[in-house]
Amino acid sequence: MGAVPKKKPSKTRARHRHTAWSNKFSLPHLQKCPNCGELKRLHRVCLACGMYNGMKVIDPKTMVKKVS
Repeated sequence: MGAVPKKKPSKTRARHRHTAWSNKFSLPHLQKCPNCGELKRLHRVCLACGMYNGMKVIDPKTMVKKVS
């Protein structure tokens, strides 16, 4: 005889497990940069213009790209 659960999982527990699994594969949230209009990740510096929260943080022209 195989393994059998003692009690039925509640709807909340089953739905919570399903939600945790399905959220792992979601795409990163993007928004338009208010300065240049390019798509950027939330709460990150815009890689196109170097602005974050209305301030120039980096210079994208002199930024060195990582080679992997």
